[in-house]
Amino acid sequence: MATATRDRPVLQAFQYGFTLFSALSLGVIGLGFGSILLLSIAFFLSLGAGVQITQVQTLVLGLITVQGIGCPVIAYTYIKLRPVIRAKVREVFSYAPDTGAFSIGIAVPSLREAGIVVLGYVSAMGGLVVVATIITTLVSLFGIETATNQAAEIGMENPDVLLLLIPASFLLIGPGEELLFRGVVQGRIRDYFGPISGVTIASVIFAGIHYPALSGGSVTGKLVGVGALLVPSLILGATYEYTDNIVVPSLIHGAYNATLFTGLYVFVKFSGDLSSAPAVLGISGF
Repeated sequence: MATATRDRPVLQAFQYGFTLFSALSLGVIGLGFGSILLLSIAFFLSLGAGVQITQVQTLVLGLITVQGIGCPVIAYTYIKLRPVIRAKVREVFSYAPDTGAFSIGIAVPSLREAGIVVLGYVSAMGGLVVVATIITTLVSLFGIETATNQAAEIGMENPDVLLLLIPASFLLIGPGEELLFRGVVQGRIRDYFGPISGVTIASVIFAGIHYPALSGGSVTGKLVGVGALLVPSLILGATYEYTDNIVVPSLIHGAYNATLFTGLYVFVKFSGDLSSAPAVLGISGF
């Protein structure tokens, strides 16, 4: 009995570490599954059908396979397999807490939740203004070479693509990424660390996992870009935690991205000077 008591803190520490590892892995697997699907389709079209897909076509296929298929499929698979996995874990670690059934709240937003969507969107855009000020100051003081989100980069070269990304923000990007990162990753972390840590850690994972999607710029510039994503990520996590309705952060996410893509389209279309586009427009879409 004394040995079991001494071992318990070690086992709990292992369990908490495994929770973080599995939450991060779920995010990576969701994006990875969609990316593998994208590469498979591109490979088939290239070698099997002799069709070379363009950057724009790759972007569209990526939205469908990663956000439209990969993220939701992994989220659904986790929810279905979790009871089986939990039962096996409790067989090994008898003290492992039963955190109950895992589900993602999905419902048509009530009038109150619609108000939270508006408040969350306004807060995210207000945070963007703060981020823009900070980035401008850092670039001015230290000459940091900022990075650009790959989707935004393609959009700056082909402005009409941005018009496609606006509805995609609501139909694919927002719902797909929120299902996986807020619904599953945040929910997984919340089980063991509580709501505040769940929101914070999941937001860090969500922002950090966008690092590979940033191109150009220095390492410092990419880290600045990741930091810029942390502010809206926290807002998305907080609104999901408060409402337990994944539709709420999905709508905020979609509106936030759509606003950035619209702003970038207007700037590029009517300015014609890509180099002078505000850095925050290039890195803040997610």
